[in-house]
Amino acid sequence: MALDNPLLEWLGVRLVAWQPDSCTFALDIEPRHLNRQRSLHGGLIATMLDAACGYSGAYSEPGAPKRHAVTVMLNTSYIGKVDQGRIEVTGRLTGSGRKIYFASAELRRDSGELIATAQGSFKRATIS
Repeated sequence: MALDNPLLEWLGVRLVAWQPDSCTFALDIEPRHLNRQRSLHGGLIATMLDAACGYSGAYSEPGAPKRHAVTVMLNTSYIGKVDQGRIEVTGRLTGSGRKIYFASAELRRDSGELIATAQGSFKRATIS
């Protein structure tokens, strides 16, 4: 599956699954993803949570026009830390109106341990 997202591609994030109301991304942690304490950088964690939430409400069927959204609010909770291995983040649509939708996401290490969560609101956008 193509991401069509230059930042996520540059970071090495891969799209694992994308369907109506949910999205999953994966990342194999590399030294470039770590902070000064040698654990996964919080900004990268927030980026992946944001992307999973955003994509969960922006799915479109193959061949249909692409749907886009912008983040209105994202609340992130850091629960654990990780410094190696593979992580996955899954976002799920939790509610939707005409212009705004709500989503949550969980980021877990490959063992299943919860590292971070997020909840946010997103506005559907038209990109020309």
